[in-house]
Amino acid sequence: MGAMSSQSTSEQTTSAPEPRATSNRSTTPGSDGFKEYIGSGWADRAEPIPEARRQASFAAARRSRISELYPGKRLVIPAGRLKQRSNDTDYAFRAHSAFAHLTGWGSDSEPGSVLVLEPTASGHEATLYFRERAGRDSDEFYANPEIGEFWIGPRPSLAQVAGDLALATRGIADLAAVIDTADGSTVIVREADSELTDQIDTGRLVAAGDDATAEDHSEDDQLARDLSELRLVKDEYEIGELRAAVAATGSGFDDVIGDLERITAHPRGERLVEGVFNGRARADGNAVGYDTIAASGPHACILHWTRNDGPVVPGDLILLDAGVEVDSYYTADITRTFPIDGTFSPTQRLVYETVREAADAAFAIVRPGIRFREIHATAMEVIARRTAEWGLLPVSAEEALQAENQHHRRYMVHGTSHHLGLDVHDCAQARRELYLDGVLQPGMTFTIEPGLYFQPDDLTVPEEFRGIGVRIEDNILVTADGAENLSIAIPRTADDVEAWVQRLK
Repeated sequence: MGAMSSQSTSEQTTSAPEPRATSNRSTTPGSDGFKEYIGSGWADRAEPIPEARRQASFAAARRSRISELYPGKRLVIPAGRLKQRSNDTDYAFRAHSAFAHLTGWGSDSEPGSVLVLEPTASGHEATLYFRERAGRDSDEFYANPEIGEFWIGPRPSLAQVAGDLALATRGIADLAAVIDTADGSTVIVREADSELTDQIDTGRLVAAGDDATAEDHSEDDQLARDLSELRLVKDEYEIGELRAAVAATGSGFDDVIGDLERITAHPRGERLVEGVFNGRARADGNAVGYDTIAASGPHACILHWTRNDGPVVPGDLILLDAGVEVDSYYTADITRTFPIDGTFSPTQRLVYETVREAADAAFAIVRPGIRFREIHATAMEVIARRTAEWGLLPVSAEEALQAENQHHRRYMVHGTSHHLGLDVHDCAQARRELYLDGVLQPGMTFTIEPGLYFQPDDLTVPEEFRGIGVRIEDNILVTADGAENLSIAIPRTADDVEAWVQRLK
């Protein structure tokens, strides 16, 4: 890419640092004649104010709920900043999930933005601070590759974002007043923006004087917890976005199977699997919700295999754990394991159908009123019973299931379920009593994903089992009287999986 000027004339605060300078290789003209010429001769820009997006009303309701928990407190929820990949290149920006949840801003959000809820007599007043685009008479317009319009395209105005999100907006320079008046009543999501957090901490220390409790961050931690718990039950909009993410993910799985001939011909076929799926994620959504696991053959026994550099060999199974993140940031998280040549061997089928039996048993108990941990316990009963029947355990299934034993967990060390939403492991900061020990409510969404993994060198299993890894993962919605498998349309029985591969391959 081309040159970058070392300075920008647009408004700056300590919360919006200058771009990384590359003045040693800059060829950007700096003459007055150039500046005058490039800043003139532009057509008037149409700036229509959009109607509020559909999620704006849902985001407002979420802000009201968090406002009720923090009367008299100023709440600061940053989007976060661009993260450096190398030198002057950055990773693609993704706003912090709490920020996206409370604003409704997803893949089109602006780096460095900050949502502030100022306390009022009746609750809170929400203001979104962000760095709006500079005028064409500014050198930012043409010389700043991080935010300049010549480099990244037009950015929205304050009025446009205010209309789009149904939120009051202010320029990023005005955030200085918030930072300067930070005190003990200011609470921030600490992990979202470390630089802004440091500034808020400094302000609180100055305001506290000799108060020894000024460095106590427990209220910040509580805010993170409450914002995480706010997402445990999804609203109508969120459920619709998850349905869209699941549908796109299903299309991505179809794409992979349809390209198996090319994939199996390549020495690093797993990379091609990843690339094909990622292509669908970019076409139908924002990105992948997490690094794709394309684990073929014995790699399927490595739970978080994301290197994806092995061959895809007919006769083996491939475990594909992948999810499309749509533009609102909601992501699916689905796993299918299928025979690369379209037919399970007898042992592969036995293992596969056992995993499906565990998944089906877990799904069958899901309804409002049960505890989340019961899902895992139910799946484990199947895993323990079947591995004991196969003679793999040194004790009976009943003995293995006792808390002090758990021999069957050698072949499935991970949990069966996690909440799903804006984060692939959503609501992760929620309290145990509301998460693992929590009672299911309509609107909760989570995975059910049992598996069996027989390592290639595991001498406790017969040779024909070694190197087989199977996981089946579905995305589940708790309904008023039971549950819905959102990903049921993606083939999951052994017979249906074989027919799926044979049809598309």
